[in-house]
Amino acid sequence: MLVSDPPRPNPKLITWARKDAGYSEEQVAKRLQVKLAQVQGWEGTGKPPTVRQLMNLAEFLQRPLSLFFQESPPALRPLAAEYRRVPGVVPGSESPEFRRAVRDMLARRQTTLDLYEELGYDLPEFTLTATTTEDPKEVGARLRVRIGITTEQQRSWRDAWQAWREWRTAIEGIGVLVFMFPKVPLEQARGIALIEKRLPVAAVNTKEFAESRAYTALHEVVHLMLAAANQEQPALAESRSAGEFERLERFAEVAASHALVAEDAFMQAVGQSAPTGVQAVRELAMRFKVSPLAAATRLRESGFWTWPQYNAWRSDWSRQVADLPKPSGFATPVSKAIGRGGRTYAQLVFEALDTNRLTMPEAARALGLRSEHFDKLRVRLVQGSAAEAPDE
Repeated sequence: MLVSDPPRPNPKLITWARKDAGYSEEQVAKRLQVKLAQVQGWEGTGKPPTVRQLMNLAEFLQRPLSLFFQESPPALRPLAAEYRRVPGVVPGSESPEFRRAVRDMLARRQTTLDLYEELGYDLPEFTLTATTTEDPKEVGARLRVRIGITTEQQRSWRDAWQAWREWRTAIEGIGVLVFMFPKVPLEQARGIALIEKRLPVAAVNTKEFAESRAYTALHEVVHLMLAAANQEQPALAESRSAGEFERLERFAEVAASHALVAEDAFMQAVGQSAPTGVQAVRELAMRFKVSPLAAATRLRESGFWTWPQYNAWRSDWSRQVADLPKPSGFATPVSKAIGRGGRTYAQLVFEALDTNRLTMPEAARALGLRSEHFDKLRVRLVQGSAAEAPDE
C-alpha cells in the first residue's frame, strides 16, 4: 500500500502571514531556531517545513495551522484602518508588537459584541463628540461631567491603583471599552484608540505607571470624541501634516487634563503660588491621584506656567523618571486577565459561561487565562476595587 506525501503548505501563505505579522525572515529564523536559508526555502521552492516547524510557525505568528494550506490569504482590513494615528507609527509598517496588540484588542472587542448579543443586552452607546473649533478646556469639562467622577471621590481614593480602577469603570460606563496592551515600548505608544461606531476602544500600555493610566485613557477618549464628529480619521485615512497633527495632540492633551481634574478644584489646590520643582508638582498631583505630567500640563494650560517653564520642568522630570528603579516582581495570570480585558469584560465572559453561552475552553480563550485560575479570578471580581494586588 502506497502512502501519499503529506500536503505541502502554500509558500505564498507563509510569506503573507510573516509579513502581516510584521516580522522579517531573519526574525522568524531566530525565533524558530532554524537557518535563514530554511525560512527562505519555505517561502520559495525549497524544502517545506516539517509538521513541528509549521506548528511552531503558526504559534509564533498567531495563525491557525490550516491557513498555510489555503490557496489565497484571507481578505482582512488593514490594521491602520482600525486605529487612530499614533505619533511615530507608520501605517503599514507597524512593529510586530503593535500589530499583535491591535489584533488582540480587535478580537476582544468582537467577543464583547457577540456576548452582548448572546446575553440579550443592549449595547451601551458612546454619544460624546468634539470638534477642533471648540475650546479643549470646555471639551474636557464636558467629558468629566459625562463620566461623573467628582473631586470628592478622587480625594477619597486610597492610591493610584484604586484611582485607575475607578476611572476605568467610569469610562466604560459611557460606552467605551478600556483595554490594556502589553509588550509595546512606551516610546512607541502610550495609548491606542480603535475608532468604531459601536463600542470604540481606548487602550493603555501596561508599562504606564498607575497614576498615568487615567490620563492616557482620557486622551484616547478625546480622540474618539473627535472621530465621532468626523474630525479625525483612522490612521490609514489621515492626511494631516505633521504640524496639524501636533496641534491635534495638544488639543487632546489639554482636554484630557481638564477631564481629569476640575478647574475650580485645581485652582484652589494651587493657591497663590504655583509649584516649580519636580517634588512640588508630584505633591500637587498626589492630591488628585494623577500623574505629575498631567498636573504640569494643567499648570501650563491654566496660566501658572509659561511654555519655557513647562519644558524645563519636563526635562527635569524625564531625567528623574529615567533614574527610577524598574518595578520588581511579575503580574499573576489573574492580574493579566483583569488588566488587559477589564473587570466588565471578565464579568461578561463569566456570565456567558455560567449560562452555557460559552464553553470552558471558549471562556479560557476569551480571557487569555487557563481554567484552573478561574476561581481566583472570580474572587478578585467580587473584591472589586478593594483588591490589594495591582492589575497589570
